[in-house]
Amino acid sequence: MHILLTGCSSGIGLAIAHHLLAQGHEVTGVSRRAPPCDAERFHWLQADLGAPDAAAAWLTEGCAFNALVHAAGVMYTGAVADYDDALAARMWALHVAAPSFLLKALLEAQAPLQRIVLIGSRTQQGAVGKSSYAASKAAQQGLIRSWAMELVTSGTTVNLVAPGATRTPMLEDPARARVAPRLPPMGRFIEPEEIAASVAFLLSEEARSITGQTLTVCAGASL
Repeated sequence: MHILLTGCSSGIGLAIAHHLLAQGHEVTGVSRRAPPCDAERFHWLQADLGAPDAAAAWLTEGCAFNALVHAAGVMYTGAVADYDDALAARMWALHVAAPSFLLKALLEAQAPLQRIVLIGSRTQQGAVGKSSYAASKAAQQGLIRSWAMELVTSGTTVNLVAPGATRTPMLEDPARARVAPRLPPMGRFIEPEEIAASVAFLLSEEARSITGQTLTVCAGASL
C-alpha cells in the first residue's frame, strides 16, 4: 500500500511513518520540516498544509496513493477571553481545510483510495482553555462521518483516531503552559507508537468493514 502521510516530521506522525515502513508499506510524507527518516520506501515532500491550496499542487497527476493519513496538527490554548482569530483560523486550516483539500485532490486525480484515517483528539469532547482547538478537532468527526457515507459504495473506509495526552513534543510546548496536560487515570501518558499501531490496524484488510468511526485512545481519560 502507498500511503500519503501528513505531519510526518515528529511526534505521532513520525511514529506512524516508522510503523508503516516496518510493515512494508510505501510512505510519502508531507511536512514543513524534514523528518529523521531515510528508509528506502519513504519519500518526503515539503509543504505547509496551513496553506493547502498551494501545498497540494503535486497531487494533480500521477497519483497512486492507496491511503491518506492526516496527522498534521497544531494546538494553541487560551481561555475564551483570550480568543485569537488568527490562531483559531490556523487550527481550522490545518485540521479541517487541509484534509478536505487533499481528499478532493486525490479524488480528482482518481487515486485508488482504500483507506482514510484522520488523527483527532480526545479534546474534541471539550476542555477548559482549549475551545478553539476542541472545535477544530470536533469538526473532524463531521468530516469522517460524512466522507464515510459518500464513499461507502466505493469500498473506501474513513475513520478517526482520537488520542488523549500523548508523549510528543506538543506535550511540552511552552505555548500550552497555561493549560498543562493531565496525566490519564492509567498513570502514564500514551506513547506515539500506540497511536501508530491503531492507525495501522485501521489501514489493514482486517479493518475493511470499519468506517465512519472514532477510535479513542486515552488511557482511561474519557471514563
